[in-house]
Amino acid sequence: MMAQIYDRVALIGLGLIASSMAWAMKRDGLAGEIVGFARSAETRNKAAELGFVDRVANSAAEAVKNADLVVLCVPVGAMGAVAAEIGPHLSQGATVTDVGSVKAAVIDAVGPHLPDHVHFVPAHPLAGTEHSGPEAGFAELYENRWCLLVPVAGTDPTATGRLRRLWEAMGANVDEMGAEHHDLVLGVTSHAPHLIAYTMVGVADDLQRVTDSEVINYSAAGFRDFTRIAASDPTMWRDVFLNNKSATLEILGRFTEELFALQRAIRTGDGDFLHDYFTRTRAIRRGIIEAGQDTAEPNFGRGAKEEDAS
Repeated sequence: MMAQIYDRVALIGLGLIASSMAWAMKRDGLAGEIVGFARSAETRNKAAELGFVDRVANSAAEAVKNADLVVLCVPVGAMGAVAAEIGPHLSQGATVTDVGSVKAAVIDAVGPHLPDHVHFVPAHPLAGTEHSGPEAGFAELYENRWCLLVPVAGTDPTATGRLRRLWEAMGANVDEMGAEHHDLVLGVTSHAPHLIAYTMVGVADDLQRVTDSEVINYSAAGFRDFTRIAASDPTMWRDVFLNNKSATLEILGRFTEELFALQRAIRTGDGDFLHDYFTRTRAIRRGIIEAGQDTAEPNFGRGAKEEDAS
């Protein structure tokens, strides 16, 4: 068993990410006590029944009392309101972090509500599945996935180092970067691909073929993967796009230009252009496999719990 890193961890929001953190912390004894709160009574009851938290609180303010780590696991659009609620109840020297897919907007929303006596270290674990809710979590979710830390200016490096140790103990690779850079990188690797997946599934639906048994039964891997991505939590993704507007729109603008270039090549029969383009993009797939972030096995080696970094 690894050494305990925090005495009391408060998880605000008890879905896939929070429950997976809790299972990983319990597995390795990383927290003395885990307290949880969720807005929905149904979720609170399910968390208590599953037993991944030691105690379920009746309010966010109660949950953070005497916690030395507070993790905001709510949709990005709800972060500010939660921070305002817990701000007055945070302990001296506590670390506040989050798991949001967007960082600049979260820092703007949360930062003003936090007292000077706490450390704010925003974070983003690049892990998830298309399943959501407290019952979806499992301890191995973060193994060999990346967690990006985005400490705000003036944050005590000791607090950042301690949070890094927690994520590494849960199996993650950890890196640090600035908020704006994070949002641009994730616009490329996650946000725009999700929007494109939603669009493709929407196109199939508009053609009234998504319910046709032929489309479902003969679904090629490309469309099947789009549907898997498009099954992600609607509230979370709505908030991601509303809170990462500039980066997402920049990437989508570039995407549109590339798409026009490919359309032109197809229309004019420019096979050389298409071949060169596909050769270049194929190399990126090899790079992802060589970095250990996917596998070359059939169906990408997916088992029962299909991984989809958000």
